Amino acid sequence: MNRDRPWIMRTYAGHSTAAASNALYRRNLKKGQTGLSVAFDLPTQTGYDADDQLSRGEVGKVGVPISHLGDMRALMNGIPVGEMNTSMTINATAPWLLALYLGLAEERGIPFENLRGTTQNDLVKEYLSRGTYVLPPSPSLRLTTDLIAYAVEHVPKWNPINICSYHLQEAGATPVQELSYALAAAISVLDKTREKVPAEAFPKVVGRISFFVNAGIRFVEEVCKMRAFVELWDRITKERYGVEDPKLRRFRYGIQVNSLGLTEQQPENNILRIVIEMLGVTLSKDARARAIQLPAWNEALGLPRPWDQQWSLRAQQILAFETDLLEYPDLFTGSVVIEKKTRELVEAASAEIDAILERGGAIEAIESGFIKRKLVESNAARMGRIERGEQVVVGVNQYTEGEPSPLVGDLDGAILTVDDKVELEQIASLREWRSARDADAHRKALDALKAAAASDTNIMPASIAAARAGVTTGEWGAAMREVFGEYRAPTGVAGGMPQELQTDDGKTESLRLRLDRLTNSRGRRPKLLVGKPGLDGHSNGAEQIALKARDVGFDVVYEGIRVSPEQIAGAALEEGADLIGLSILSGSHMTLVPDVLARLKETGVEVPIVVGGIIPDSDAEELRAAGIARVFTPKDFSLVEIMTELVNLLETETETSGA
Repeated sequence: MNRDRPWIMRTYAGHSTAAASNALYRRNLKKGQTGLSVAFDLPTQTGYDADDQLSRGEVGKVGVPISHLGDMRALMNGIPVGEMNTSMTINATAPWLLALYLGLAEERGIPFENLRGTTQNDLVKEYLSRGTYVLPPSPSLRLTTDLIAYAVEHVPKWNPINICSYHLQEAGATPVQELSYALAAAISVLDKTREKVPAEAFPKVVGRISFFVNAGIRFVEEVCKMRAFVELWDRITKERYGVEDPKLRRFRYGIQVNSLGLTEQQPENNILRIVIEMLGVTLSKDARARAIQLPAWNEALGLPRPWDQQWSLRAQQILAFETDLLEYPDLFTGSVVIEKKTRELVEAASAEIDAILERGGAIEAIESGFIKRKLVESNAARMGRIERGEQVVVGVNQYTEGEPSPLVGDLDGAILTVDDKVELEQIASLREWRSARDADAHRKALDALKAAAASDTNIMPASIAAARAGVTTGEWGAAMREVFGEYRAPTGVAGGMPQELQTDDGKTESLRLRLDRLTNSRGRRPKLLVGKPGLDGHSNGAEQIALKARDVGFDVVYEGIRVSPEQIAGAALEEGADLIGLSILSGSHMTLVPDVLARLKETGVEVPIVVGGIIPDSDAEELRAAGIARVFTPKDFSLVEIMTELVNLLETETETSGA
């Protein structure tokens, strides 16, 4: 019996430096990985150089820093770029990173036509979930479609966009929201791209659109969601865009299974969750993923080690090569349950897509904050179900008693850490690169880049020329900001908790009464400042804290992501904050928290400070020794318990001060 070809197998990886990441990639390829999935650090994702003030503490933490063509050479050293399938998880700076990749291919004499891979290049992830935007949505859409139009003509085997519904689910989206928001974004992208390519080339554009999807733990629902994606995409591409060739209408997607559901408690359970979630995108042949990357079991604890990634790769290999899965047609065809649930999802998502299009489309819904608000509400509802025990999470809200995990006996050794020296080395390398380049060629290339951005000229040729001339990531980002302006996205928490999500349980009511008493004794309602210092755009936790704090009676100040330590200290002084909560999920807490503390001391603000993030116990001890009142990690899932801790802090401080 003929077996289907297995999907492309990847692990999402990159850290510290280009050279260290290259060594990791080469080891993973030897273990049987069949494609690369490059994780970039936050400065690279948001268009800053390593020596920018906002990059402090973030260099090399959640991915590899790529500041210029020299870094791309080091990243791909010894890797056959012309034969490799390389996925780059990059969005706002996608035209630039592809330009660097193409510049490397030129140096090696590799025709662009031979290159295979993907640039995520997605609007949904930028604005709605990950917070990696550089520009306002409209110019960002322009750059997204410039890349697509260029790649379809010049790099025809490349997937120029990955519509990223993955992070919608990470932000709390329901299956209907994941379907509808992703497909509405795809419609906005295709409508804009159609203006940039000849009519006869447009079906090829449709054929190169790919998606990056999430698979959660609700197995049946996830199988049906993927089948709904296939049906809806076929309908949209045929009816809206008139594409007749079924091959060009095929729903093409890669997958990473859900990271939101990985737990710090009993983390060994996570590998079981990962395998079950992988089945949701592999068992159904008619809706099977083309590429899969799995998180590691310990990602709720910190950065995975090579062994942890190997374990996730082996899970894929066992399913593909030891089982008989790939020998059979679709296992669910004719299933009454699957077909009924798929039909429900198709109908509900179709109605939601129509509603978004009636509002002007995905870009308008993003700019207005409409979609962001919906996601924040959905995530609040999900967290409420977990807290009430209505949604079981084994080891978290049920079956919490168990044996200690031998995998985390040495917790500090169970994750990979990035040496702080990496940032200094990257800065030194960057400055050496700048001093060695041709200053005249660099200036002309940068001027040409700005001129292209300010006109209707496709941004890609000027970006590739800039890569050759030694322009850096921060300089490319600064050029785009100079032309298109800075941007701050809506937070999704304006107005507080929706009435239907407000809680009236005894614990919450007790907290409200206690805050009322604090209000009377202090003469005003206690004010909580929620801050996200640095470049970390993972705002889901901060948003839920802000909403819940308003629900229990705090006056809350939350200005969104990407706020400097100086700005946090200034806001604390200006707003008269009584309590400060810092959210940092990028691993840069040991740099940014002391920086915030120093700035607060300079401004004379003395209030309790709490910190939340993926923080090892040893780091938490150091933070408490430095003056942090409380440290919260993913195991602290109960928002009511977190609010109780905050109220306790304020009551203690009030008693001590005699207010």
